[in-house]
Amino acid sequence: MTHHPTRRRAARATAAVTALGLAATLSACGGSDDDPGATAGPVTLRVQGMPPATDAAGQEAFQATVDEFEAANPDITIEATTNEYDPLTFSAQLAGGSIEDVIRVPLTEPQGLIQRAQVADLTEHLAAWPHYEELNPQVLEPLSDDAGNVYGVPRSPFAMGLAYNRALFEKAGLDPDDPPETWDEVRAAAKAIAEKTDAAGFVHESKDNQGGWQLTMLTYAFGGALESRDGDTVTPTLQTPEIKAALDQLHEMRWTDDSMGSQQLLNQDDVVRDFAAGQVGMFMGTPGTYKLAKQNFGMKDTENFGMAAMPRAGGDATMSGGEVFMVPANVDAAKQAAAVKWMLFAYAQPQYDPEVAASQAETLAKDPTAAVGVPTLPMFDAEHQAKIDAAIEPWVNVELEHFTHYTEGTPQLTLQPEPTAGAQAIYAVLDTVVQAVLTEEDADVDALLAEAQAQAEAQLASS
Repeated sequence: MTHHPTRRRAARATAAVTALGLAATLSACGGSDDDPGATAGPVTLRVQGMPPATDAAGQEAFQATVDEFEAANPDITIEATTNEYDPLTFSAQLAGGSIEDVIRVPLTEPQGLIQRAQVADLTEHLAAWPHYEELNPQVLEPLSDDAGNVYGVPRSPFAMGLAYNRALFEKAGLDPDDPPETWDEVRAAAKAIAEKTDAAGFVHESKDNQGGWQLTMLTYAFGGALESRDGDTVTPTLQTPEIKAALDQLHEMRWTDDSMGSQQLLNQDDVVRDFAAGQVGMFMGTPGTYKLAKQNFGMKDTENFGMAAMPRAGGDATMSGGEVFMVPANVDAAKQAAAVKWMLFAYAQPQYDPEVAASQAETLAKDPTAAVGVPTLPMFDAEHQAKIDAAIEPWVNVELEHFTHYTEGTPQLTLQPEPTAGAQAIYAVLDTVVQAVLTEEDADVDALLAEAQAQAEAQLASS
């Protein structure tokens, strides 16, 4: 993996099932032709990834996947948990042997885990899968070391964009079929929404490390980066003209235009909840926030959900991300092989095999709260993605035409990964900067960024 912003063009973002669902019986995952590695005798595999109790459809579909996998692999028993990866406790759990054999981590974490040798190199097991070479290289890049060894399997990779409320656009006299393509246009649209409706025109997350996360993606759009690399040394770069321009954008929208609402200290749940209630015109998100708005926060008028590509401001770039499933370094070889079988079966094969994707979509569509067909970045090439799209079409229950600007615009942008070293530490210190800009009209941005730079350097040096 390179440690500089990715410069390859994104593959076309097309519709795919993003929620984990039913996997039909796959002889490929249990038979010798597609066997990614043999296990030595019975293995009990503890895995993260079970959906929470609030997602009844997801839990049912997950259990169906487990049942199918165990039927195809009678020597492997799956014990699933709803536990989440926690960077604060992971090292202690790893040392004590209490962590699961398959862990689900956000895309900010793999590079640190790889560099600290806390996760297993799975290349040999993965390469035994016949479809390994067909995986989109972009989705493997954040999971790889400098030598090209791969340490995990991605699920539902995504690129950030602009979510917007089509009804509020209409009320403000804006065309919902022509969403903003630049940040100047975002500013103008946000001002119109704030002036002509009772909603905030644009909202930016600002706490729980999410303020720094969103400032990073905004900095990418302005042409900047948040780190530089010299050999093996990665240094935060938090005092650049681009990050200052991004913060100036927020300052002007907040204080000059008064288009960002009265509540500023918000996390993602807060923003999506308000968006679902029709109180937010625009925010930076992914197509997957459609599911959050509908399922978690009861958005009834989902036909008003619109999604555009990340607006430009000189950078022509957007942040990529997703979930990653990895194996702790202390897991033995037999369980590593079983883990790769499970991860390919549950997360890769459903995005490769049209029959599996169709079965998955049919099962999810039975739940009225499910979102089937929400676009994502393809795991494989365009030819395979077209087959998946056709297979799930009868059960798609989202308004795909409202995602057109995202699916057509995202391939024109450069995909940039999250910071490869200490992303969460960088996000944490930048939260303070974002909060100050949004709550103090005369905030000293230069001083704030200088302090953030010093704190980020200190935290990386001690990690």
